[in-house]
Amino acid sequence: MAARPPGGGGSAEPEAIEFGIAALDARLEESDLTFPATSQEILRALDHPEIPYDSKGRTIELAAGLEEVSQSEFENETELLDALYPVFDEARRGGGGFLDGLRDALPF
Repeated sequence: MAARPPGGGGSAEPEAIEFGIAALDARLEESDLTFPATSQEILRALDHPEIPYDSKGRTIELAAGLEEVSQSEFENETELLDALYPVFDEARRGGGGFLDGLRDALPF
């Protein structure tokens, strides 16, 4: 997932802010990780990262996300991303308290 930051009225198109699966996918593309891979191999290859799970920059440690997944070995990148999608989605839905939800609902 990605969200565009608020525009500044300039003619140049703003860069997208990557979070969730899109952010993890970008980290995987930059690494030299090969599949099949275990959770530990993934963490070592990515240097135990924190991955942003929403457009506000809140993060989740990849190690914590992998602990919530029922498998520890992944045949390919798609299998890894599919397994982690619910973890990022749950973090995004439950990531804030009442005040965060109220702020998100306001138009400013």
